[in-house]
Order: sequence, then C-alpha cells, then structure tokens
Amino acid sequence: MAEKENRNKPKELVEAVPEELLKVEQEIAKDMTPETPQISEKQRIVDAWAPKTELGMKVKRGEIKDIDLILKNEKKIMEVGIVETLLTLEHDLLLVGQAKGKFGGGKRRAWRQTQKKTMEGNVVTFSCVAVVGDRNGHVGIGFGKAKETLPSREKAIRNAKLNIIKVTRGFESSEESKSDPHTVPFAIEGKCGSVRIKLLPAPRGTGLVIGDEAKKILKLTGIRDVYSVTKGQTRTTFNVAQAIIDALKKTNTMEL
Repeated sequence: MAEKENRNKPKELVEAVPEELLKVEQEIAKDMTPETPQISEKQRIVDAWAPKTELGMKVKRGEIKDIDLILKNEKKIMEVGIVETLLTLEHDLLLVGQAKGKFGGGKRRAWRQTQKKTMEGNVVTFSCVAVVGDRNGHVGIGFGKAKETLPSREKAIRNAKLNIIKVTRGFESSEESKSDPHTVPFAIEGKCGSVRIKLLPAPRGTGLVIGDEAKKILKLTGIRDVYSVTKGQTRTTFNVAQAIIDALKKTNTMEL
C-alpha cells in the first residue's frame, strides 16, 4: 500500500525529503572538516586550569614565562598547570614490576602488583614509576599507587611533573662549546639505598653506556652520550632512578 501511495504522489514531494537530509548532512560535514582549528590536549588542560597558589596565578597571567626562574629560586611547584604551561613534556614508564612466570622467569612490566590481607579478602593495588622530560635539560620522576593500573599511571605522571628539576648539560671538551650540549659537564655521583651510580662525560657518538631503565631518564633529559659505573642492588629500579636524579641535581653545583 505504501508503494502505491508513493507512486500517486508527485515526484517533487517524494524527492523533497532526501534533499533536506542531504543539506543537513552537508552542514554536519562542514562542521567536521579539518579546516576548523583543533585544540590540543595540552591547551585544553591549560585553559581549564584555575590556579590556587600565588605562583600559579603569576604563570597564568603571563608574568613568569621561564620555569628556570622558578627552579633557580627553589620555589616549590604545587600545581601541574605551571609545568604544563611553561614546558612541553614527554613521559615514559619504568619497568618496576614483574609478571608471573615459572621459576622466576616472568617478564618485566610497568606495574608492580601487591596484595594486602584483610578480613574481606585480598586487596590488590598497583604502583608504577613515571619519568617526564622535554629533552632539553628538564626531567622529573614520580611514584603513583592505586587500586587500578590507569589511575596509578596518572598519579605517577602528575607527581613526576611536580618533581621537575633543571639539569645542566655539557661537552666532552671545551672545544665543542659552540655546538649543542650532549653529555654531563663533569663526573657526578648519586646514591639511593645501596645503589651508587657515577656518570662520566663521553665523546660525541658514544651513546648511553648504562642500563635500559636509566636510558629512559637520560634520553628525556637530553643527554645522548655518557659513561657510567654502578654499584649495589641495581635490580631495584626505583632506587636506580632516584640515584640518577640525585646525580643530575649535582650538575647545577660545581665545587672548585
């Protein structure tokens, strides 16, 4: 019956509905074209940030445009928006956990799983260590713990941004001072627990002669060549990371 009614209607009325639908689809397509500017995730976070500290308000108003001034004056950063506004950071996770495997053969993974015995049963928590840096002399590490993996990662990245530090890079010889810095300026040593790490300047092209997890920290710092000497229980990744950060802090103070 519906087909007969459509046949009896004029063609103009039958074709009117598809034309209106086409117009609506064209308008929607215009709104979704790549010509419209897309706001980045970083810009969205900065725009939505409402500072609560005096330092954050100055950064939001544009009175402070260099994070090195904040770090040089040893002012404590208590808001992530300060770092997001002044730096463009990359992040990575350190392998601090281990998956289950026979005879201790499990693969390393980013999350360390622990359990707590309670009257209701086992309470599982996940912890991880994140490192952030701009590959231009700024780096930070942070620890996060939660009942799920993704919230623990977000906490670790947030804490790493709040713990950002300035690292002074150098050259293997004074003749290269006109080029970009690529190594540590002098021999530095850091410690955490039983771990002792000594970083030594290396010629250009040497690479990072150090463990894989330590490479992640140095790469995000902007150091491309270094020699290293490690002692202690270096399988404890968190202590290794803390020892490297302790060593990198000493690049800003040189004793004669």
